[in-house]
Order: sequence, then structure tokens, then C-alpha cells
Amino acid sequence: MSLHDDLTAVRRNLDELTRKVERLEQQAAAVRGRPAPAAPDPSQMVTVPDTPYDSTLWTDSDDEGLGARDRRAP
Repeated sequence: MSLHDDLTAVRRNLDELTRKVERLEQQAAAVRGRPAPAAPDPSQMVTVPDTPYDSTLWTDSDDEGLGARDRRAP
């Protein structure tokens, strides 16, 4: 098998596993007598950029209970 065939097989198996887990969640919810949780709405998702944070965000971090950078926690 080529790498492409392997990746296709993995993707197909993951899709099948996802469908089976969703069906299982629905069946379990039906047994408990309440509706299954709805899938998250993609339009409500927030994209987090990969760019590094601005270092000024951490200027006063010692005052926020995170501990000092040059000392060990007790």
C-alpha cells in the first residue's frame, strides 16, 4: 500500500468511528430519556492565530498569582 492509500484508509476508518460514536451517544441519551447533545455550530468557533503573543501581555504577571519568574513556588 502506498502512503496515500494508507491515509485514505485511516480517514475512512476515523469517519466511520465518528459516526458510530455519534450513534452511540444518541442511543445512550434516548435510554436516559433526554435528547443527545447538539454538534457545535462551526459559525460560532473562533480561530486562534499561530502568531506569538505580545510579550507586554506578561508584564505584570507576578501580581496575578502566577508567581515570580526568578523564584520557585513554595
